[in-house]
Amino acid sequence: MSAGAHDKPLKRSGGAATRRDTKAGAGRVDDERWMREALAEGARGLGRTTPNPAVGCVIVRGGREIARGFYAGGGGPHAEANALAAAGSGARGATAYVTLEPHDHHGRTPPCTLALIAAGVSRVVVGCIDPNPKVRGRGVRTLKRAGIDVVTGVLGGECAELIRGYASVIARGRPLVHLKLAATLDGRIAAAGGDSKWITGEPARALVQQLRLRAEAVLVGIGTVLADDPRLSCRIRGAAQPLRVILDPDLRTPPQARLLRGQGRAMLVCSPSAPAGRRRRLEAAGAEIESLDSRGRRGWQRLLGMLSRRGVMELLVEGGSSVAASAIGAGVVDRYSIFVAPRLLGGDGTPMIASLGVRRAGAALRLRTRAFAAVGEDFLWEGEPS
Repeated sequence: MSAGAHDKPLKRSGGAATRRDTKAGAGRVDDERWMREALAEGARGLGRTTPNPAVGCVIVRGGREIARGFYAGGGGPHAEANALAAAGSGARGATAYVTLEPHDHHGRTPPCTLALIAAGVSRVVVGCIDPNPKVRGRGVRTLKRAGIDVVTGVLGGECAELIRGYASVIARGRPLVHLKLAATLDGRIAAAGGDSKWITGEPARALVQQLRLRAEAVLVGIGTVLADDPRLSCRIRGAAQPLRVILDPDLRTPPQARLLRGQGRAMLVCSPSAPAGRRRRLEAAGAEIESLDSRGRRGWQRLLGMLSRRGVMELLVEGGSSVAASAIGAGVVDRYSIFVAPRLLGGDGTPMIASLGVRRAGAALRLRTRAFAAVGEDFLWEGEPS
């Protein structure tokens, strides 16, 4: 997972940059090489582009990179516009590598298809087609009608991953839910006394910051707040801070909690019957309060709908065990990232996931593995419902 950093100095202006590179060969291998560069550029916007997707663009001519740009959010120029502005007249006759199909309608910004046509690019390589019905296929057709050679589907799966939260909102009207857990080999997230610092090592904790980077919101339960007093912030330099969401039915969050004093917004989701006095004290401490019954499948649907209306495209759920079980039981978890540390805490430690009500081994929830890797001394398993 990459934050989009580069290992060569770049001249930047807003969301755009210019750089010369060594001459590359032709063909699909070359297309994949430059699309990976566009993906790295697009990742620079993760977590800050809502309600639009993160997109990267690289302009190449004669095997040399002319310019690159990404969408930085805030209604500003799109990735293609930033790259074309940096390229200037160098875009004429060049190839534009774009992670997502250029849009062809007037919104807060002019159509990127028209910008590419006006710049005189001769070829556009698209990673994935935009799932938005307003765009889907129209951008490609417009470019082809203008005589531009268009190639689609280059690193399509990786480009779709870049916009997975956006695609979830378009398709289902709710954010993508990503559950992150960190446990010992025997499936414990805390010792018998409640201590959980630290189950995993620094490399794994650094990778969690990358997960927070791309999420517009991070969610935990009140048990995690009372036990760990977490900040739930993204500590990557220059990153947008996610909305911190705490499921706190009775508003037990202490007014002095660190997540209320840190950067960014904190939202407590409480029961409609939560004590009014606690609500006033927490609001005075800077918390947003949302009264909503988040129990069960319907509760999660209400919660995700509310977060979607607030611009959340990807929600990172970080526990604890009861919240994890609730989300899994409600059937809303789309992705899993489970860090496993080579340690043992024993049966009196806190289990990674609370009861799911499974009575037979044959009824266990089946998951599909996407990736498995060593992270320092720990291991990371990534998967999804099968």
